[in-house]
Amino acid sequence: MKIAVCVKQVPSDNKSLMDKKSGTLIRNGETSVINPYDLFAVEMALRIRERVGGEVFAFTMGAGSAKKVLIDSVAMGVDGGYLVSDLAFAGADVFATAKTLSEAITFVGGFDLVICGRQTTDGDTGEVAIALATHMNICGLPFVNEVVEIDEKNITASCDFGKHNAITKCPLPAVISVDKDCGLPRIPSLRGKLSAKKAVFPVISLDDLFDKNNNNYGLSGSKTSVLRIYNTVFETSNNIIKEGGLEFLKGKFESVKKGDL
Repeated sequence: MKIAVCVKQVPSDNKSLMDKKSGTLIRNGETSVINPYDLFAVEMALRIRERVGGEVFAFTMGAGSAKKVLIDSVAMGVDGGYLVSDLAFAGADVFATAKTLSEAITFVGGFDLVICGRQTTDGDTGEVAIALATHMNICGLPFVNEVVEIDEKNITASCDFGKHNAITKCPLPAVISVDKDCGLPRIPSLRGKLSAKKAVFPVISLDDLFDKNNNNYGLSGSKTSVLRIYNTVFETSNNIIKEGGLEFLKGKFESVKKGDL
């Protein structure tokens, strides 16, 4: 089985700045890390490979610095990775990001399963996996916390929808997004770290894709935009209890105890 796992480089803290003109995040590769939710996606891909055999390849979209998350993925045990990078891809929203990843995965070809983390810590939309499935015109399963069964034709998974779980079966190829309950990500081994240092990651650019219309990517291909960024302000005030106020509050408290209110 050939598995693609999507990973993303995100800011290591919540102090990242936004470009007020474009409404996009100003990224600093030096202070970025692999999206924590994607670690669970990598772990799920590796567990499936251990069950049924095959290969796992990581895909990440971003600038050259994003190669760091591919190195982290190989250190965990994936077989290789691809850096999807082109200036035409910059500033993409969920729709355009999914479009780009779908084209890149299709370009490499032969994948039976695509796995994404539930969400990212910088965008928090949780929509890329299903948008990816839509672009690829294949089945998509969100919030997977367990793969019950999987073979060369179908996948059966438990999907966590909050108040209940749904056991769902769908044909392969498919896209799934995994939740943190699917299992703790493994710690990279020394052998994995050494392999990651030697790994070579092919770069996929716009020229490699089947759809080469740059209006379908990046800011041009995005369906949404950020209009305004602001910090939440919490206002507090001091209320002075005047004479007699304590007796009034005490009376209310006693009434609640007696069930009068």
